[in-house]
Amino acid sequence: MTRLYHLSHIDFDGYGCQYLTQKAFEHIECYNANYGPEVAARLEEIIAQIQRDRFVNKEAKRFLILITDLNLAPKEARWIEREALAVGAKIQLLDHHGTGASTAERFGWYMLDTTRSATLITYDWLRERWGFDSEGAYETIVRTINAIDIWREEDPLFEYGKVGLGMISGAREINRVLFPDEDRAFKLMLIEAARERADDPQAPIRLDDDLHSIKKAFFRQGEDDTKDNLVAQYVTRLLSADKQRMTIHYGDYMGILTYSAGNTSLIGNAFLLANPEYDFYMDVNSRGNFSLRASGKLDVARMAAHIGNGGGHPNAAGGKFKEYKDSFVYSEIRAWVQNYIDQA
Repeated sequence: MTRLYHLSHIDFDGYGCQYLTQKAFEHIECYNANYGPEVAARLEEIIAQIQRDRFVNKEAKRFLILITDLNLAPKEARWIEREALAVGAKIQLLDHHGTGASTAERFGWYMLDTTRSATLITYDWLRERWGFDSEGAYETIVRTINAIDIWREEDPLFEYGKVGLGMISGAREINRVLFPDEDRAFKLMLIEAARERADDPQAPIRLDDDLHSIKKAFFRQGEDDTKDNLVAQYVTRLLSADKQRMTIHYGDYMGILTYSAGNTSLIGNAFLLANPEYDFYMDVNSRGNFSLRASGKLDVARMAAHIGNGGGHPNAAGGKFKEYKDSFVYSEIRAWVQNYIDQA
């Protein structure tokens, strides 16, 4: 049994690769990263997970690390090769960015092809190596992603690719730092919806028209409502189920901290209503701006003035942390914010 650990980029092409591997492998764990230091952090997570899985999953005979739509510097490649060897894992990198050429020359597992998107490279690799999709069910959506990612305007699928590109870049309803698995599932569902419409002669228009309903269907788990309300209810359920790791304190008051969750009024008020033991809700973004909501037990305007030179109303306020240190690891964000509040 092969157990796959798949790290990919966070755009249409990157998620396209994972859309395919989710179809091809039964035992798979996915991770996503943007370029830069987040790649190294996610690779560390993968190595740590393999170390755990070696003891828990006794049936796994082979551990494979797959990296797609991301290029590695030589130093990063040396590190992951050494760490993978130590945990008994193989590596395969499939990419199309020319910036990785010098690394590709040094490592046999680094496959670079600048003429194809990472999704098309992954698709061809899965077909040749794993016997995937012998009937070509996924070929049109793969060609669609390829057309837009390497910008082939003459390709008949280019316009459909433009809709798909915006579909993924605009899928911000779930924050990927807070809930990476749910965010990925949402985006892979969108790609599946695009695949289902790919052979329609009016596919670009049809998908563009249908996107609102497609998104609502994902978030609807009961009676129908507006999309914003459905998203707020969905995120509130996620927060309520995972509130212990997100709890922060302001003196004797207890609150929850989210990161770039958006819709602060809807989500904040919904969370406080569903969790009356909490006194405030805080959402901070990558620039250190924060929003606060309360339900009458704490004057968050005074709290905002105290910790962030901010202000507002007793139940709705905001401000900005000085010298805020952003991170793509939620636990680090929470630790920084709690320490800042404690020292304010």
